[in-house]
Amino acid sequence: MPPRTHTLRAATVAAVLALGTSLLASAPPAGAAQPEPVAVTDHCQGRCADILPPGENGNATLVEILGNKAFGTHPAHSDDQLDRYNGLVAGHTGLTDQKLTDFFNDASFGVAADQVESVTSPRSDVTITRDKKSGVPHIKGTTRYGTEFGAGYAAGQDRLWLMDLFRHIGRGQLTSFAGGALANQGLEQQFWPQAPYTEADLEAQVAFIRTSEGPRGEQAMADAQAYVDGINSYREKSKNGRYFPGEYVLTGKIDSITNVGEIQPFKLTDLISIASVVGGQFGGGGGGEVQAALSLLAAQQKYGVEEGTRVWESFRQRNDPEAVLTVHDGTSFPYAGKPDQARGTALPDAGSVTPEPLIHDRTGSAGTNAKTPVKAPAALEPLQGMYDDGVVPGGSLPGTGDGAQKRGMSNALLVSGKHTASGNPIAVMGPQTGYFAPQLMMLQELQGPGISARGVSFAGVGMYIQMGRGQDYAWSATSAGQDITDTYAVELCEANGSAPSKSSTHYRNDGVCTPMEKMERTNSWKPTVADSTAKGSYRMQVWRTDYGIVTHRATVGGKPVAYTSLRTTYRHEADSIIGFQMLNDPALVTDAASFQQAAAHIDYAFNWFYADSRTAAFYNSGMNPVRAAGVDPALPVKAEKAYEWKGYDPAANTATYTPFAEHPHSSGQDYYISWNNRQAKDYATAAFGFGSVHRGDLLDDRVAALVANGGVTRASLTRAMAEAALTDLRGEQLLPELLKVLRSQPVTDPALNTVVQQLDSWRASGAQRKETSSGSHTYTHADAVRIMDAWWPKLIEAEFRPGLGDGLFTALTGNLATDESPAASHGPSGAHSGSAFQYGWWGFADKDLRQVLGQTVKGPLAKTYCGNGDLSACREALLSTLKQAAAVPATTVYPGDDSCKAGEQWCSDAIIHRALGGITHKTIHWQNRPTYQQVVEFPSHRTRTGCGPG
Repeated sequence: MPPRTHTLRAATVAAVLALGTSLLASAPPAGAAQPEPVAVTDHCQGRCADILPPGENGNATLVEILGNKAFGTHPAHSDDQLDRYNGLVAGHTGLTDQKLTDFFNDASFGVAADQVESVTSPRSDVTITRDKKSGVPHIKGTTRYGTEFGAGYAAGQDRLWLMDLFRHIGRGQLTSFAGGALANQGLEQQFWPQAPYTEADLEAQVAFIRTSEGPRGEQAMADAQAYVDGINSYREKSKNGRYFPGEYVLTGKIDSITNVGEIQPFKLTDLISIASVVGGQFGGGGGGEVQAALSLLAAQQKYGVEEGTRVWESFRQRNDPEAVLTVHDGTSFPYAGKPDQARGTALPDAGSVTPEPLIHDRTGSAGTNAKTPVKAPAALEPLQGMYDDGVVPGGSLPGTGDGAQKRGMSNALLVSGKHTASGNPIAVMGPQTGYFAPQLMMLQELQGPGISARGVSFAGVGMYIQMGRGQDYAWSATSAGQDITDTYAVELCEANGSAPSKSSTHYRNDGVCTPMEKMERTNSWKPTVADSTAKGSYRMQVWRTDYGIVTHRATVGGKPVAYTSLRTTYRHEADSIIGFQMLNDPALVTDAASFQQAAAHIDYAFNWFYADSRTAAFYNSGMNPVRAAGVDPALPVKAEKAYEWKGYDPAANTATYTPFAEHPHSSGQDYYISWNNRQAKDYATAAFGFGSVHRGDLLDDRVAALVANGGVTRASLTRAMAEAALTDLRGEQLLPELLKVLRSQPVTDPALNTVVQQLDSWRASGAQRKETSSGSHTYTHADAVRIMDAWWPKLIEAEFRPGLGDGLFTALTGNLATDESPAASHGPSGAHSGSAFQYGWWGFADKDLRQVLGQTVKGPLAKTYCGNGDLSACREALLSTLKQAAAVPATTVYPGDDSCKAGEQWCSDAIIHRALGGITHKTIHWQNRPTYQQVVEFPSHRTRTGCGPG
């Protein structure tokens, strides 16, 4: 990117300049004498806690994998955080500050002498100390290189196999590495087209950071190289010592008898590849303009252009006045809104859109589930076919699987010191990244020159703590999802001047007929002990243009075009390393303002939250492009100079970005909540589903009530989070309105009236999906939950399909799924994934029902749909579908899967840690909760001398 401009005070500038002289260094000799590390003061004073189930240890030898399969045993520290995490379901109601560590780790710096389990020193300038309770690595270095080497070495100890998987996912080579299971095929087919790169592209990104980000860029790449060196050191030692992860044997990489084979060395470009997976899935935003255009066309076809557009905009809800906001004090941050007069919009001709084919030249089992099991040695037979359903089961990763949408799955609750018992801000916050064994993230503490933090990092890019705590501050993030991806319509042409077709591979670029760049990845596989999928291969192919990657073909005004997807972070997958480096630097982050400046260097779309002893704060990061005047970011736009991003340079994929002040940010607000909801007034959404009801309301209502009463504690804020985590959004937010409609006249059918009473009783008790008692595996209001699960999709269809018509209803459900309950048979989030109620038609139903009831609605739907606006007809539609739902047996509502029998309601909801390796874990109670979570309250802060921290 072009050099950023900063507004930093003198101490911060000095810290940046100091990097050029004090930290940059080549690897010091391993045997050289090193100074003692500087003592660090922990200002949390025992009031910081965290948790990351199932456990820190994510590596298992072949013997340990066999033991897990045969006897259910687990390697040390692979599951010792699982019960504490699960225990909060039953334990939150009686939670006190003193009981927090029953359910969380003590997140203090360092390890008490009597709690040291092991000390490893892979070099003389670093030690890795692990504690007895959780086995978390506490990495302390006397040199910068040694600290980062230790981080890489610890990552190898805890996540070697996982890192190997994800570098191959990022490179689009998962099937060649781990086997051809259908889920593996699907996963690489979803990831690689989003970030297709040549090796030269990856190397260019490394060089860009090193040469374009000043001293911090040079330091970042030096840190990354030290981290890679540490990974490779462990890789070599574990291979030679035969304690490497057993999955390498099971997938045919290493012979268990002779030890012949290799774990390929890691390199810097692997980190870029891993970053593309992590950032793209959790920090992306926008896109989907082609599907949006199709639903707009469907609305226009039904109602005419003017009225159809009005109807569509009422469902699009870009800036809904009733939406829950993180910055709720009325401050406006205009971005990506609907222009008064749109220019350059490129809507497709009706029926002309076709998706760009990705897969070519299939052979053997490609696209099939054909299996040809190999003859496994007797000792390995218990593990035969353990990856037959994929090394990453289909739909497990956010935004993958059939009907998937990108999902932010994290939340944050922060309360200002004005409203807490102690007078210090309190935060309960963390990212939800799914449930895996091992987790995608790993806990660690890093202490070394210019680094002082504890928290989590995504495995493979763990040079710095990405979310966690420093000496006197803590921070976390939620996925923001604002619009940083646009769709362009490039006009197709033929090099010889003949008439183009939709299949043409040249396009007009500034008037010149230009060839598209063909990018390919050929993968092949053969059966192994782990994956019995028969031998096969295929070739993935995408076309790259100066306006991004081709996703669809169509005609616009009769002319053939290719629709392309262009995101600002493409070719900049790891640039955010600068922001993370700054967040770990105690000399730079000294207060809320300096934290916000550091977070501004993170290019992906995230909401960042901060708390120290004095201030709670928020900042929304992301490379938000400055669009040409009149461009509608919600729809495809013509690929012409007049409609490009301002300052756009296609060679480096850089542009002019909105400045710091235009990103939603705040300090000292009474409280903050985020559950991937809208950030602020006039900050338009990049997707459907941000209306009057959002899962963020589950947090906002509870935290607002705590703040109104005052005296908030760590325990009370954690209770609010835990209660929301067990609550059915539909039951809390929509059922009251549904009951008003149903009871607008007496319910005369006795059986149906009993059903209505069951639902009302569930609502009155909190609309929770919770066991009768710990371990009962039966919900307290099991019938009411079953009825709601069966009723919701039926009532939405009865409420909206008659008025919208089949075409428009179907098109809008393509933009936004109607439901996302925790049950395995619902929603796009996949089975047993925890996260629920992010995407659904709750906001549409809320507005429509209130319109039917004659209530005031701000930002109403353009029409009233339930019963065509007639309360009596609406009631009949709801009663009819409710009667149908009540009769649906549990075995149909919860059809069962590989983990649950048909009809097992609790199990259908329950969280299962998806095995990415050979170790599996027990099923735990459903919680809609961050995977990694902090509870923090700092009672003190560093003192300052002069202009810098003391």
